[in-house]
Amino acid sequence: MPNETDQKMMEILRILADREEVLGAKTIAEELKRKGYNLGERAVRYHMRILDEKGFTKRIGYAGRKITTKGLNELKKGLIYDQVDFIFSKFEGMIYQTTLDTVKAQGKVVVNTSSFTDEKAIAIIKEVFEGGLSVSPLVKINETINEETSEKEVLVKTVCGTTIDGMLLNEGIPVIPQYGGIVNVEDYVPTHFTELIAYQKTSMTPLEAFTAKEMTSVLDVVREGQGMIPANFRIIPSAAKERAHQMFHDLEKIGISGMLKIGEDGESVLGVSVEDNMVGIAVTGGIAPLCAAKEAGFDVNIKLAENLMDYNELNKIGSSKSVLKSSGPENGQKVKFLLSRAWNLIQKVDFDPETSNGHMIANISYVPQEDLEEALEIMAEINKMRPEYCTSPFYKIFPHPHDKNKKGIATVCSLTVDGILIKNGIMSTPKYGGILEMEEKGPRFVELTAYSGSSLDPHEIYISKDMTSVNDALNGYGRLLASLKEIPYLARPHALEILSHMKDAGLSVLKIGETSELIYNAKVERYRVGIVTPGGLNPLAAVKEQGILVEPKAVETLVQMSELTEF
Repeated sequence: MPNETDQKMMEILRILADREEVLGAKTIAEELKRKGYNLGERAVRYHMRILDEKGFTKRIGYAGRKITTKGLNELKKGLIYDQVDFIFSKFEGMIYQTTLDTVKAQGKVVVNTSSFTDEKAIAIIKEVFEGGLSVSPLVKINETINEETSEKEVLVKTVCGTTIDGMLLNEGIPVIPQYGGIVNVEDYVPTHFTELIAYQKTSMTPLEAFTAKEMTSVLDVVREGQGMIPANFRIIPSAAKERAHQMFHDLEKIGISGMLKIGEDGESVLGVSVEDNMVGIAVTGGIAPLCAAKEAGFDVNIKLAENLMDYNELNKIGSSKSVLKSSGPENGQKVKFLLSRAWNLIQKVDFDPETSNGHMIANISYVPQEDLEEALEIMAEINKMRPEYCTSPFYKIFPHPHDKNKKGIATVCSLTVDGILIKNGIMSTPKYGGILEMEEKGPRFVELTAYSGSSLDPHEIYISKDMTSVNDALNGYGRLLASLKEIPYLARPHALEILSHMKDAGLSVLKIGETSELIYNAKVERYRVGIVTPGGLNPLAAVKEQGILVEPKAVETLVQMSELTEF
């Protein structure tokens, strides 16, 4: 279990990552004190020497330290349970530090920082800004040299939608950021959110999850009025609606908007339900222009809500007037959250591990028909070499519902384990989908996204963003899809017995923890026990890693064990 020293070093790395300049021990000690760590300069120097030895920081003369790329990677994955809690608190901190004055047109705004090496991407980015598809046409573009690669990079800082949350708070309006997601646009009219991820309980910022180039179609929206754009969603008290309207009016005067829709008291907004006495607000994601560059094939590193900067340092490169039209009345479409669908399938699981009969939950992913045979060979190899990395060694071929040139491959979903445990009287709750990194010192989660508050299975996101390395994991080092479930601690002995029968039936479980134990670096609620299972999509992730087009679809349907074929 990570100790207090580990936590202090992670906070030092976090401080260095949040500040772009070189920092000395005195400044770091002051920042640590603000965060509740009473660490003097001498103690900070001691911890910094350890970080230097690990290669996480680099000493810059007598000025102090700077975080390295290795340090940034360790910060991202080192204490994943802390990262999950930190993401939302980071947004809260950015909201608090926003100081923009709309009358004087000066103060701090929250910015996203993105980078790329191909300057041709700038033309695409400018086209989106000209279409007004952003929070603001105010940006800062400059060139720099990447210290790690020595390559010239273009840095683009865009206004983040979190700035709007900060402005609402500055007006005395309590604001609750809820989701980042994707909004469907038809004939230039935003119609509804198609996907959502809650800001709380995820190790990556929600909109970051939707930056894979196949998830958005910002360019299509700018050019043709049809497609998908990133957006975020927050709620405020309905009593503050008029003041919020005035604030948005004042922001528009100085070039900040991005408003997609603001609802009425208790009214759904773009398919997102809102409680009575609250009002929903949807705003275009500040990263939309960068998503367009990704869609065009450019390699863009997108980081959300990275820093604060002075409003006066930004320059206008596009139009404040958006190509989008008013969204109009709600069309009745609602966002369907994953767990609602999953619970209904979980309760229908009747698979008996002792007889190997009954129904299990299946994922159905699609591949081109001409690649089906090769895909099955790759999946068979994964099951042969590392059966523990697969939920089950069984599969089934399905036709594509619309495209005769594609075939579906059904694999057993790990939520089947929850269904079996519940059928046997043990309440099993799916908590997180994650990435499990296999390394010399043992497996550890390096990404986690809660099933609750997400419309997509997290594993679909990780595959789309090419975050796995299942084929590398065959040799001991790599990244697997895995899930974390929780059961009551008193049920652990009974669960061990049932899991033993599951193993005999071919179902894999990687680990069952002790009471309230960190399991592979993921936190489990007090008086609960964690169970980690491999992702049912691991074989399909391996297929995509080898260059075959895969459309991953998790938690799709029920399958009868007797209908499945063993690899």
